[in-house]
Amino acid sequence: MLDRLIDLVGDQYAFALGGALIGLLFGALAQRSRFCLRTATLEVAHGEFGEKLAIWLFTFSTALIATQALILLGLFETGTVRQLNNRGSLSGAVLGGLMFGCGMTFTRACASRMLVLSATGNLRALLSGLVFAVVAQMSRDGALSPLRSAINGWWTVDGGSRDLLALTGLGHGGALLFGCCWLAMGMVIARRRKLRLVYWLTGAGVGLTVAAAWAFNYAMSLSSFELAPVHALSFTSPSADVLMYVLSPPGVKVTFDLGLIPGVFVGAFLAAAAGGDLKLEGFKDGAGMRRYIAGGCLMGFGGVLAGGCAVGAGVSGASVFASTAWIVLWSMWIGAVFTDRLVDQKKFWGLGHVAAN
Repeated sequence: MLDRLIDLVGDQYAFALGGALIGLLFGALAQRSRFCLRTATLEVAHGEFGEKLAIWLFTFSTALIATQALILLGLFETGTVRQLNNRGSLSGAVLGGLMFGCGMTFTRACASRMLVLSATGNLRALLSGLVFAVVAQMSRDGALSPLRSAINGWWTVDGGSRDLLALTGLGHGGALLFGCCWLAMGMVIARRRKLRLVYWLTGAGVGLTVAAAWAFNYAMSLSSFELAPVHALSFTSPSADVLMYVLSPPGVKVTFDLGLIPGVFVGAFLAAAAGGDLKLEGFKDGAGMRRYIAGGCLMGFGGVLAGGCAVGAGVSGASVFASTAWIVLWSMWIGAVFTDRLVDQKKFWGLGHVAAN
């Protein structure tokens, strides 16, 4: 089937079409489920195991289970996955994760949630998302790249030391069982909170799109003549890529990520329109704008420094058990909780008075 698609539209557009379709599903499911790492972390920070945590656990555990099932079935191999085979940065994982967690508390949304909210008419998310993309590009290839590279070089680890399944001897079967434990926890919380079934299904559906991205990009790597990295979903580098594509002259190479971001936007817009959730929302004062701009900057630099966002590292990278991805995920949780207690609960710097999304 992929061979036919490649023959019909070419390698590049086959990648982009796959990214757009998976993005469309992700955007619609994420909009309906209200999936967001930031809201899950803050529920825990406030001593509450609530609906947002349950939805995040459904996404997280389903991505783990489905990805490991694909590996066991021989439909996906991790031999060329960057998070497991390239040299990684522990300093970048810790500091980048902390910065990203701090930034998503300021913007009241993780990177994927900002894109979804932008599609529904949230101008706060749109502004912070644009700042996020600009700073991500500056951090990856622009003026901030020397600083980012220096921090990444402080503490590094070889590619062979990033595979937690190999390091622990857990194996893919054990990883599958591990994911089932997290799924069971999500189900317990959801039942206690009387969470509607639609949130169970859409939350799990978001996780399935991560596994679908792994499977699609792996299958394309076997069929395509284009050399392309095998990866799943992420929103840091892809946001920067879309920004540069819009600003570049015609003829720039089309990729999976260039289809992903517009796909997520359209999917979220259509889901919001169907559910009556389209609504223009803006800033109430200057303090709010400062807060969201600061958050976008922190997330842009932190996401590139960490090698992934709340989805790219926290779900995609974690689903293949990359050690640095798990460090990034925990650092994001810590950064978000610390910032919430310092800024929102104590209302420091006038940044805690902005209404939540």
